[in-house]
Amino acid sequence: MKILVSGGNIVNEGRQFVGDIVIEDGNIVEIIPHSTPNTPHSSFNTPHSFDEVIDASGCYVLPGVIDSHVHFREPGLTEKADIASESRAAAAGGVTSYFDMPNCVPQTTTPEALDDKFRRASESSLVNYSFFYGATNDNADTFAHLDASRIPGIKLFMGSSTGNMLVDRQESLERIFKSCHLPLMVHCEDTAIINRNMAAAKAAWGDDPPVALHAMIRSEEACLASTQKAVELAKKYGTRLHVAHLSTAEELELMTPIPPIGKSGHTAPLPLGGVGGGPTAEACVGHLYFTQLDHERLGARIKVNPAIKTPVDQFMLRQALSDGRITTVATDHAPHLYSQKLGGCVKSASGMPMVQFSLVTMLELVDEGVLTLPRLVELMCHNPARLFGVQKRGFVRSGYCADLAIVRPNSPWTVTPDTILSKCGWSPMEGHEYHWRVEHTLCNGHTVYANGAVRDDSRGKEIAFCHED
Repeated sequence: MKILVSGGNIVNEGRQFVGDIVIEDGNIVEIIPHSTPNTPHSSFNTPHSFDEVIDASGCYVLPGVIDSHVHFREPGLTEKADIASESRAAAAGGVTSYFDMPNCVPQTTTPEALDDKFRRASESSLVNYSFFYGATNDNADTFAHLDASRIPGIKLFMGSSTGNMLVDRQESLERIFKSCHLPLMVHCEDTAIINRNMAAAKAAWGDDPPVALHAMIRSEEACLASTQKAVELAKKYGTRLHVAHLSTAEELELMTPIPPIGKSGHTAPLPLGGVGGGPTAEACVGHLYFTQLDHERLGARIKVNPAIKTPVDQFMLRQALSDGRITTVATDHAPHLYSQKLGGCVKSASGMPMVQFSLVTMLELVDEGVLTLPRLVELMCHNPARLFGVQKRGFVRSGYCADLAIVRPNSPWTVTPDTILSKCGWSPMEGHEYHWRVEHTLCNGHTVYANGAVRDDSRGKEIAFCHED
C-alpha cells in the first residue's frame, strides 16, 4: 500500500519545513520538501499514484511519540487498565511506541514473565511495544540471559513503590549496577526518609494525612539522597544510568547535559551516554505541568511517586528541558480506578493516566514559550530512540518505519468523560480546554487514529533495539 502525507509542516531533527512524505509497505520511502521542484503535483508523484492521500496542510507532522515509561497494568491488574485499552489511548494521543514497566502481577522479573507480556501485546496492542525487565534483590544473574535486542533495559526501584519491587540491600544494588550492561532506569526515592516523614505526618494528622502533604512526605531530600546514591554506583561500575521521573531542582545538578540537536549538530540515532557517559534524566509530563499547589483543586488525582513538588522545582525542570539536563519526556502513565484514588497520603493510590494527553499538554508548553517545537520532538521522539537504541523509529527518515503524529494548532476541544479512552475512565485533565488536536496517528504506515476515532484493524509491532557501549 502506498500513502502520501501531503503538505504538512514536518518537524524533524531540529528543522521545520513544508513537504510531503511518501509511505510504502509501512516504511517512509521519500521525504519531499516543497521548496524542491519535485512536489506531489509533478509528473512523478501525483495524488493518483497513491492508495491513500492524507491532507496534512495546516498541520504539523511529527515522528510518533515514544513513551518510554508507562504502566499498562497487564497482567494481573486489568481492572485498572490493559494493553488493548491503553494502547488505544496512546494512539489517540499520537503515541506510536511505548515501554511498559515490570510492576504488574506477576512481576516481569523472570524471562518467562517477559515472554508472556510480549505474547499478550502481540495479540492486543494497537501500537508498538516493548517491556522493561525488573530488577529484584535476587535476579541480577538473569540479566545476561536476556535478549537485548527485544528490551530497552532494566528497571530498578530504589524506593518503595507500587508492586513491592523495592531493592534496598546494598549488596543487591552493587550486583545490579555491576551486572547491568543495558540502560538502567531507576526510580530514586529513599525509603528510610519517606518512612520517617510519614511517621511525623501521622503523628500530627492521623492515620491518613491529607494528600496536600504528599510532597513533604516523599520529600526533595528523599529523592536527592537516592539519586546521589544511584549516580555514585553508576560511576563506580560504568552503568548507563537513566533516572526516571526527576522531580527536584537539586537532582538536576547531578545530570550530564546532552546538547540539543540544534546546538550540537548531532543527528545520529545512537544510544546516548554509554560507559562513562554520565547519568541522564527523564521528566514526566505531570511534574512539568502541575505543582504541589494543584492538590488543592485536584486532590489525589495528581498524587504520584515521586511527588509533584514546588513551583520552583517545576520552573527548574522546565528550564532543563532546553539546556540538555533533561534527556527524555515521558508520562509514567499509571491508571487506577477512581475509587482507588480516594483518601489521603496513605489510602489513595499513586499514579495517574496521561498517555492520551501527553503530546497535547507538551504542545501547550510550546505555546507558553517553555520550549520549542523541535526540542519537544527531540525529547519525546528522537532522544528515547537514541538513548535506548530503538531501531528505525523516532525520526522522519527515509527507510524508517512510518510512525507519525499529525497535529493541528488552533483547534480547541475540551476533555470530557466520553473522550477519555483509558480503561479507568478518568483523567486529571478532565474539563481542560486544549488548543492542539491530534488529527491523525500512523503506526507502521497504518492509520490507527483519525478524526476523533480509533481504528482497530491493525496491530503494533515489537520494537527492535541495538544497544551499543
